[in-house]
Amino acid sequence: MSFVSLLMVIVPFSPPLGSSDGQGRILQRFPEKDWEDNPFPQGIELFCQPNGWQLYTERQPPAFFVAVLTDINSERHYCACFTFWEEVDNSQPQKSLSSEADEDDDSGILQPAQLFAPKSLVLVSRLDHTDVFRNCLGLIYTVHIDGLNVQLENLIGNLLTCVIPIAGGSQPDQDEKEESLRTITLGAGDRQVIQTPITDSLPVSGCSVAQLFRQLGIINVLYLFCAALTEHKILFLSSSYHRLTDACRALLAIMFPLKYSFTYVPILPGKLLEVLSTPTPFIIGVNSFFRSETQELLDVIIADLDGGTVTIPECVHISLLPDPLLHQTQTALSMVLDPELEIADHAFPQGSTQPSSPKIQDKEIRAVFLWLFAQLFQGYRWCLHIIRIHPEPVIRFHKAAFLGQRSLTEDDFLMKVLDGMAFAGFVSERGPPYRAIDLFDDLIANEVERIRLEEGNPHKMMNHVKELAEHLFKNENPYPAVAMHKVQRPSEGSHLQLHQMIFPHLDEVTVQLFIDHAAAKLRSAPPAVKVEKNCMVPSGPPLGAIVDRNGNVLANSARRLEVVRNCITYIFENKMLEAKKLLPAVLRALKGRAARQCLTQELNLHVQQNRAVLDDQQFDYVVRMMNCTLQDCSHMDEYGIAAALLPLVTAFCRKLGAGITQFAYSCVQEHTVWTNMQFWEAMFYSDVQNHIRALYIEVSEHELPSPDQGELVEEDKCALEIASEQRRLWPTLSKEKQQELIQKEESTVFSQAIHYANRMSYLLLPLDTSKNRLLRSSGLGDVESVSNSYVTNSIAGSMAESYDTESGFEDAETSDVANSVVRFINRFVDKVCNESGVTNEHLKALHTMIPDIVQMHIETLDAVHRESKRLPPIQKPKLLRPALLAGEELMMDGLRVYLIADGREEATGVLGGPPLLPAEGAIFLTTYRLIFKGTPSDPLVAEQVVTRSFPVASLTKEKKISISLQMDQFIQEGLQLRSCTFQLMKIAFDEEVASDLAEVFRKHIHKLRYPQHVRGTFAFTVGQSSKLVVEHKHKEKNQSLKTLSKNLMKNAKKTIGRQYVTRKKYTPPTWENRGSIQSQVDEDEISVSEEVDQSSLTMSSTIKSSDRQTMSNVVERACCRDYQRLGLGTLSNSLTRSKNEPFRISTVNRMYTVCRSYPGLLIVPQSIPDSTIQRISRCYRQNRFPVVCWRNSRTKAVLLRSAGLHGKGVAGFFKSPNAPSAGPSQADSISLEQEKYLHAIISSMPSYSDTSGRNTLSGFTSAHMSSSDSSDKQRQPKIGALMKQVMGSKEELPGTFSRGVPGQRARVISLSEPRASVKARNTRRGKWGSIRVSGRISSYNPDIGTRLAGKDSPQANGGPSETHFLRQQRAHLYIIGDKSQLKGAKQDSFQQWEVVPIEVFDVRQVKTSFKKLMKACVPSSSSLDSNMTFYRCLEESEWMCLLHKVLQVSVLVVELLDTGSSVMVSLEDGWDITTQVVSLVQLLSDPYYRTFDGFRLLVEKEWLSFGHRFSHRGAQTMTSQSSGFTPVFLQFLDCVHQIHLQFPMEFEFSQYYLKFLAYHYVSNRFRTFLLDSDYERIELGVMYEEKGERKNPQVYKSVWDNIDRLNKKTPIFFNYMFSPEDGEVLKPYSCISNLKVWEFYTEETLSEGPSYDWELIHGRPETTEEAERQDTSAPKSQRKIIWPCYDNKSKVEPDAITKLFQELQSLEVELGQVSEKWKDTWDKIKATQRTETKLEHRHTLSTSLLMSSNLSHHRRVNLQESGVGSSLNLTLDTESSSTSTPSGSMVGGRPSTSTLYSQFQTTESEHRSFEGILYKKGALLKPWKPRWFVLDKTKHQLRYYENRQDKDCKGVIDLAEVESVTPGTPTMGAPKAIDEKAFFDLKTTKRFYNFCAQDSHNAQLWIDSIQSCLSDA
Repeated sequence: MSFVSLLMVIVPFSPPLGSSDGQGRILQRFPEKDWEDNPFPQGIELFCQPNGWQLYTERQPPAFFVAVLTDINSERHYCACFTFWEEVDNSQPQKSLSSEADEDDDSGILQPAQLFAPKSLVLVSRLDHTDVFRNCLGLIYTVHIDGLNVQLENLIGNLLTCVIPIAGGSQPDQDEKEESLRTITLGAGDRQVIQTPITDSLPVSGCSVAQLFRQLGIINVLYLFCAALTEHKILFLSSSYHRLTDACRALLAIMFPLKYSFTYVPILPGKLLEVLSTPTPFIIGVNSFFRSETQELLDVIIADLDGGTVTIPECVHISLLPDPLLHQTQTALSMVLDPELEIADHAFPQGSTQPSSPKIQDKEIRAVFLWLFAQLFQGYRWCLHIIRIHPEPVIRFHKAAFLGQRSLTEDDFLMKVLDGMAFAGFVSERGPPYRAIDLFDDLIANEVERIRLEEGNPHKMMNHVKELAEHLFKNENPYPAVAMHKVQRPSEGSHLQLHQMIFPHLDEVTVQLFIDHAAAKLRSAPPAVKVEKNCMVPSGPPLGAIVDRNGNVLANSARRLEVVRNCITYIFENKMLEAKKLLPAVLRALKGRAARQCLTQELNLHVQQNRAVLDDQQFDYVVRMMNCTLQDCSHMDEYGIAAALLPLVTAFCRKLGAGITQFAYSCVQEHTVWTNMQFWEAMFYSDVQNHIRALYIEVSEHELPSPDQGELVEEDKCALEIASEQRRLWPTLSKEKQQELIQKEESTVFSQAIHYANRMSYLLLPLDTSKNRLLRSSGLGDVESVSNSYVTNSIAGSMAESYDTESGFEDAETSDVANSVVRFINRFVDKVCNESGVTNEHLKALHTMIPDIVQMHIETLDAVHRESKRLPPIQKPKLLRPALLAGEELMMDGLRVYLIADGREEATGVLGGPPLLPAEGAIFLTTYRLIFKGTPSDPLVAEQVVTRSFPVASLTKEKKISISLQMDQFIQEGLQLRSCTFQLMKIAFDEEVASDLAEVFRKHIHKLRYPQHVRGTFAFTVGQSSKLVVEHKHKEKNQSLKTLSKNLMKNAKKTIGRQYVTRKKYTPPTWENRGSIQSQVDEDEISVSEEVDQSSLTMSSTIKSSDRQTMSNVVERACCRDYQRLGLGTLSNSLTRSKNEPFRISTVNRMYTVCRSYPGLLIVPQSIPDSTIQRISRCYRQNRFPVVCWRNSRTKAVLLRSAGLHGKGVAGFFKSPNAPSAGPSQADSISLEQEKYLHAIISSMPSYSDTSGRNTLSGFTSAHMSSSDSSDKQRQPKIGALMKQVMGSKEELPGTFSRGVPGQRARVISLSEPRASVKARNTRRGKWGSIRVSGRISSYNPDIGTRLAGKDSPQANGGPSETHFLRQQRAHLYIIGDKSQLKGAKQDSFQQWEVVPIEVFDVRQVKTSFKKLMKACVPSSSSLDSNMTFYRCLEESEWMCLLHKVLQVSVLVVELLDTGSSVMVSLEDGWDITTQVVSLVQLLSDPYYRTFDGFRLLVEKEWLSFGHRFSHRGAQTMTSQSSGFTPVFLQFLDCVHQIHLQFPMEFEFSQYYLKFLAYHYVSNRFRTFLLDSDYERIELGVMYEEKGERKNPQVYKSVWDNIDRLNKKTPIFFNYMFSPEDGEVLKPYSCISNLKVWEFYTEETLSEGPSYDWELIHGRPETTEEAERQDTSAPKSQRKIIWPCYDNKSKVEPDAITKLFQELQSLEVELGQVSEKWKDTWDKIKATQRTETKLEHRHTLSTSLLMSSNLSHHRRVNLQESGVGSSLNLTLDTESSSTSTPSGSMVGGRPSTSTLYSQFQTTESEHRSFEGILYKKGALLKPWKPRWFVLDKTKHQLRYYENRQDKDCKGVIDLAEVESVTPGTPTMGAPKAIDEKAFFDLKTTKRFYNFCAQDSHNAQLWIDSIQSCLSDA
């Protein structure tokens, strides 16, 4: 082959005047005409000077680089450019053209001394031999510059005519002739050897790869490598052209065996930079001079060779090599490049291990990449499909099978590589089975096992890499012992000579003569032909063997395969019962790949002659298994499961009637794999390969003389081996024989194409083509792939079609289906036939055939569809009917549905046990509930009954969902129903339920959920016919009941002028023109504002005689009874007021004119007349003015409630409402009356009168302190810390649930101190983002918290020291207000109240939080995101945060009331958060409210009478539907539950009682929680229903009546641990860490549904007994299996006391006695216990726990339930530990030993190690007092009491703090006549105690006892 194809001399044009950039032109070229095989490359001038042709003012040294050009045939031409500079004739003045000289600003014209222009010698060759090019061109230049005596024409002639050997390789018998062929000389005394590589296919890299790694580093080059393979754009930058070429060459070298097939330009000229904007991938090199032009390229990876950086744009994602290959490659590369790294840390390194020389290192790096590709592509030949052998092999690669067998389907990198152009080229180049093989083929075939062993061993791998590197080096340098190179170089500095000769014009004729002479010589010589050593390409070990060794086998797979085999055997042996038992296990096993493959193999065994006829049930089971198998296959079908099933779905069938057969394919079409074109292509090619292989096996059988041998040989050969043999024989065959083989192959492909057209129509045409249900998830583009409705005999006659299709429409739709299928098949046929060389005639024939095939198949399907509908339906389970409550009626018959598992895992079998869900049954809609009842689909638990229900009224969300279920049918539509009772139903309708029936069901639900009027709710319609649900305007029934309401309404209507009912916006009353509209709490609530007729108020100010009955009824109400109990006022029959009371019961609101949402009777100060109240009420939102609702019996402090003020806040106290009708005097008077009202409240308190009427806040002085008992002292210090917490003055720590704004600090109005100093002392950080407040600092005083807590650092228990506490000043009234009320208030130093500003959450937050809580507790689907765990979702809901805030404020109020200050809670509209806080405060402060009667009274008074908007917040009717469900009352119950958990002995009712209320407050079963206020209840006549009026004894209208009745029957609501303390005030911990998730949110009982409709569940005990009686033969086990989500645990496994009650009852029944009520029994036992306790001195644990009431003050019990659920850990904290603040008991310092021992406490008497009387010296100026001292070794403390009988400990000295005990001396005031030795002193870390015993002996005993305690510790 000719070495050089072209040589040119190129010079610049003389650039035109004023241009800075010239152009090159060709001066001479040799040969002048193109060679035949080498066209002239156009535009070569641009590449000689890529930066542009320019003139320079200095002569540059000669330069050399190689550019690469690619011609139109993708052939690369290597252009070697040798450039030197010559002087230019500059006779005419020119613009400076040098790139270095700046333009002269003054005169554009300058006359430079000298200019130099470049001249290039360019050599173009098809071969890449950089060094030889450099030497040859350098020699020509040397001869010219040094004036050697050699003609340049001879040199060029020799260069153009030298011929190089075709293949390299040094033979052992090489002769001189061969050596002369390798050696070239140009005739100037030079000699050089051309190293021709041995194997052409291996690239030549020199040192370029090693250099690239040195420039960029390992990671960067790997990024570039992966980017090139995954077809990204890569741009190299360098200031050296030579380096650019080398870098590009290196990147291509490491990509071997893949070849880069996109744009490849190692040096891009500046003029062609727009090429970089091409959309296709490229590898391009650009000079750094153009760096700025590359900046705006957004999708190009830029590698800067000089700076060593690779910049990857944000929008580009490079897929990297899969692990562990990436790691192994990096390790190997670092071992090659930096061998010393491994031993760098060795203390004694073994010699220095230097890296190899660059040339060897280069080959080692390439060897690593060769090893990498061998890893990536191992086994690729087993995935080649040969579809034609003659005339040329056509080979396709089965990508899905390769990825599947390598288990790399998820690998992004390999997917992209296999899809890329480079790999397509690799397959077409290396696919043919008969060709020459190279190093890579050898590696893939023979070294796989070795590579596998090397994976974990870097050293073995390095040995292999070095071997490969040696091969590569030998290939590149085949002649190691070469003769001397000899090439002249120019003498040093010759290019700088001043006067150089111009390069001469060469004589073309001489050169042409040389060329002609050489050409003649070549023609006479024999042609040099490279000997191709073709052979069969070995395939290496099959892929399966490689992967299986990695051990990717499922656990227990053998057992699973056994199950699959057995089940299939049972089916075909017709043992259907056995098969049915195994089926669920099989369906589960089929999730695994091995089981799916096993299924296809087993089914294959039962197919005879391509057909297997089954009966209906067998067919059904086989189809279900096939569907289950296909369900988990991806659309790629990488494991070939769908491919294996394809022949089976056309084999299994059943007879439907005469001549009508249904095949399995009509039932397995719902899978995406059938719509994937690649799947069909791979299947087609696989089948074609098998047929062609069979074709040649037949041929060889005919030709072989001995068939028995031939068969053995041929049968074992794979298709590629046969193809290889055929290709070897091909040249020896005659033309006719060749033609015959081509024809046979072509017709084989054609027949397969017809076969596949049929197969595809089978799987794409739906059984019911009229329905036209096309696959929505199809990947077909315009072709909608079609599906069927999965029809086996399952759907058949269960249900008639719900619609008729007219024939016209049917045809249109059918044709639409047919067209789409025909288009899809046509596309397939075109593609495969063109690729496999089918003739055009055959292709046309196929296109005409396909529509006929499809049409014919549609006709067959119609008959099958018709017949399949006549089949009898499969027997379905009988529908179970639910039990109904009295008065509950069915609205619709049960619809057959499946209950699907949701996100709760308990019932699905995931956590162990058989899956209870999905369950098959029916859903029933009644007037009260939605009920699902059915049985689990899993046969193992099919005898269990699953029930799930919830009240319709609690439905919060209903949405349609589509469900794909692997049951007996495919079920598509379903519903998801979510209830606020924490229940979720996901139901899928059975095929037999028509879609319109499902729609009717939805409408019925909606109608029941949102009735037009509250009268439409179940509580009102119960017992009536269900028609009344729709008719609301029926005649009132209970006329007798309505007399009261008539009277009341008559009077009310007189007083109410007009009523505005507005939506979406609050309309302020007309008489008030406020500065700003209130901030609306809830956008869509209905605000009612009234115009009050002033004259009518005076008319009704006296009560008429007709209203007497009304008033007596009102007096009977709960509030009144409670007011009298609290001593808050009396109401005699003549309505005279007793004047000596501070408060009175006002009847000002008896007609609900002042405030519509308040009760009729209200407690107001005695001194305030009704007229004032009417005026004051206008200042408050919704007219809800402050009223008293509770009084502390000890401190006489009162609790008031009201709404927030109108306008901007507290300013309302002082600013007038500016009513336009009234003058300024009236405005002032309202402001004064408000003040007067607050004063009246304050003056009612005893503490106020103690202060001698002073107006300042000095009421809390030591005088008052000394009057309060000593137990108060322990409580009081907490308030400061509490107040700080609530107001957020401590800076927040980022707590778990805290969502507050950190670092904000509250500023509080203090109306008592005029100075505005802001000294925030003592502000510690708050733990929880409690109630956030603004950080605005204005003229407010320091926060109350600091003042309340004292100025010094607090004590360890969280309170201030006693001395400071005495100086505190307390406000008489604290107003808990919204922080927005602070704005605009005046300073006033004469008020006695203070405002505690808190920022409350609004109801929208509650609503949002509740939604998130429901989703956390009852998720609709299991989350795949590992971050979205239950606790994470719970935290994000912020529900616990809201509880924490409510509890925190409540505890603060309790503390304030307990210390004698009154509190007014004045938040939002006064009916949500206010109600929560006020109720909790009363519950915590007053033990009465912790009993049954008290709690009922509390709810009736604070929630019902004071107008919490139950109907509105519960969205109970159509009008409140848009406002959504807001569970304010549920939040309150949750808070009660939290307190109950902390103080279980203080509540008479159990946790179940709270759950019962939580369920029924939304269920609408009772009327108790309907409507928004007493006014509405009276209007509707439900307020005073007479108790005897019920017609149906089972129907209870009040939830309280129902609870009372149940409580008499059963102790379910009773708390056995109830053992209250007198006057106990509870102060619960409110930190989020102390709060627990309420069980009500998470528990479920699938066996019977919710247990709150007691009559349903406990009304039928006999059913379970019957079930037990049936199976008497079986041995009975004592063990019970209890499923947490299925069984009712409290019922199946009752607590000990309930169990005793049950046994007692059953014994009484057996003995025939009249059973006693449980409460009587309990009370008797309790009474006997008490008497025993009095007799005994020492109490037992059980008596003290359950019965005794002498437990220490402020007990807190933590019940830690163990795993078994039976053992209880009781820890009772005594007062010593409970003095700490509620939010964290240790504020720093060490925990006291008392808390450590508190869990062992029973009663003090058990731990009295030593006791007796000691005198103790009091504080300063206090006398010595005798006290009864007890030394407790167990608790390590010294306690003292008033006397021996006293149970309440007065103080504790912790022995852990004692430093010394020494004998003492008597001091002033000591007891007289006592021996001096009887005194002793006790020194602790905190203070010094002086003691005096009765005598010296006793004193010594005390000292010894205390000493021994200390030494024991």
